[in-house]
Amino acid sequence: MASFNKVILMGNLTRDPELSYTASSTAICKFGLAVNRKWRGADGNQRDDTCFVDCTAFGKAGETLNQYMKKGNPLLVDGRLQFSKWTGKDGQNRSKLEVVVENFQFLGGGRSDGEGARPAPAAQAAQHSGSPASAPAGDYEPPPADVGGDIPF
Repeated sequence: MASFNKVILMGNLTRDPELSYTASSTAICKFGLAVNRKWRGADGNQRDDTCFVDCTAFGKAGETLNQYMKKGNPLLVDGRLQFSKWTGKDGQNRSKLEVVVENFQFLGGGRSDGEGARPAPAAQAAQHSGSPASAPAGDYEPPPADVGGDIPF
C-alpha cells in the first residue's frame, strides 16, 4: 500500500513560539499557525475562513524559529501530519492532529520600529530549512538573462 504524508502551509503565527528541551537536550518548539482562505459564497459575497493548526519543530530548526519568530509573523512550513492520542487528567480520551515541521521559510521582512521578529540571514534560514534554495522571500535574485554558451539540447 502506497502512502504519502506531506503538508505545506503558509500563514501567521497565532502565538509566540514555546521552546522546551527533552531529557536528551533536543529542542522542541511548539507554535500555532493561522491559515486563511477567501472564497465567494452562492450569494456572491466574499467570505473568509481561517484554519488554526498546531505545529512542532525539533532541533536547530525549533531553536531558530523560537529565536526569530513571534505572534503575527508570516511563515511557510512544510512537514508531515502526526496524530497523537492520550488520556487526560480527567480520564477522558484526547487526540490531536498536528504538523511536524521538516522545513520552513521566513516570509516578509523585519520591521525597523523594533516590533516583530528580526528575519534570519539567508544562509541561516537555508541551513535550517534543509533546502539550499530556501532563503527569505525577497532575497531571490533571478539568474542573468544571457547565460551564453552552447546548450546541448
